[in-house]
Amino acid sequence: MALAARRNLDDHVWDYLMGGAESETTLRRNRMAFDSLALRPRVLQDVREVIGATGFMGHRLRMPVLLAPIGSLQVLHPDGAVAAAKAAAAFGTISIMSSVTRPGRDEVGRSTDAPKIFQLYVRGDDAWIDDEVKAAEDAGFSIFCLTVDTAVYSRRERDLIGRWLPAARRRGVEGASHQAALSWNNVRRFKDKHAIPLILKGIATAEDAAIAVDCGVEGIYISNHGGRQLDHGRGSMDVLPEIVQAVAGRAAIILDGGVMRGTDVIKARALGADAVALGKLQGLGLAAGGEAGIVRTLELLEREMLTSMALLGLHAFDELDETFVEPAEPVVQPHATSPYGMIELKELEYDR
Repeated sequence: MALAARRNLDDHVWDYLMGGAESETTLRRNRMAFDSLALRPRVLQDVREVIGATGFMGHRLRMPVLLAPIGSLQVLHPDGAVAAAKAAAAFGTISIMSSVTRPGRDEVGRSTDAPKIFQLYVRGDDAWIDDEVKAAEDAGFSIFCLTVDTAVYSRRERDLIGRWLPAARRRGVEGASHQAALSWNNVRRFKDKHAIPLILKGIATAEDAAIAVDCGVEGIYISNHGGRQLDHGRGSMDVLPEIVQAVAGRAAIILDGGVMRGTDVIKARALGADAVALGKLQGLGLAAGGEAGIVRTLELLEREMLTSMALLGLHAFDELDETFVEPAEPVVQPHATSPYGMIELKELEYDR
C-alpha cells in the first residue's frame, strides 16, 4: 500500500500526509514508543480459534481499529470522506469524519447507514456548536468528537519548504479564533446541553483526562495529531498508561499516532486502550486505491493482528493485559515509514 500510495501522490501531498511539525520529533516519538515495547508470548494455548472483534461505545467492531479523522482526504483521492465511511462500513468498523474534509457531512451521512462519528473544528460560538451537533445527528452520526489540540495551526516545515498548503489553508480559516478560545466551560456546557456521546480528541496528559471524565465525557482520544501540532511532545503510547490510570474505566480510550502494524494494535490494547485509530495508514490505503484500498489495508492489518494474537497464545482481546508487554530497546531508527523495513526507504522518500 505504501509504495502504491507514493506512486499516486505528488511530493506535496505525500509530505502533507506523512509529515509532522517542525523537527518531526513528536512524529518519531510516536513510532519509538511502539518500538520500545517487546511482546511476551504464552505457548500451548490451543489457538485454533482467535477472535479479534470487540465492543466500542455501544457498537461492535470487527477489530479494535477506527478510521481517524483526516482533513483534506479529498487531496488523497477524489472520493475522500465518502470512501472512508463506506470502507469502514464494508469492513465492520467506524470512521470518524473530519469537519474540514470533503465530500461534506450530508453526503457522507447518505453514503452508509453504518455507525459514524463526526469530528468538529470549532468555528463559532456555543450556538454555532449546537447547530453543528443537530446537523450531525440529522445526517446519521451517532457520536460527536471535538478536537482540542489545535488552538493554533502548527509550523509544518515539509509543507513550508515545498511552499504548499491545502486549499482551505490557502484561503484562510474563518472563525479559527473560536478554536483558540475553546475551554473546559464549553465542554461542560456541551454535556449539559446534548445527549449525544462526546469524545475529546487531543488529550495528552492524565490531568486533562481526569478533568474530561469529571465533565462527563464518554471518550478520551489520546492524540498529538500524528506529530503534526506540538513538536517535542511525547509519543501517544508513552502517554497511555497514565491516562488509563486517570480514567479508571469511566470512559472509552482511543489512541492514534504511529499505528501501522497489527502488533501496534495489540500493544495499545495491552496497555489499556479500547481502540486505536488509523491516520497515516488510512491515508496510504485511500491514496493507493480509494475505498477498496482502505478495505484492503484493514484486511492486512487484521491478518497481522490475528496472527500475532495466536502466537501470543491469545484467543480474544479480553485475555490481553500488560503482562504481555515489557520495555525493550528499539532496533530501528523511527520515521514515518520505518514499520515497513522490507521496503527500501529510497522507494518511499526522495532527496530534499
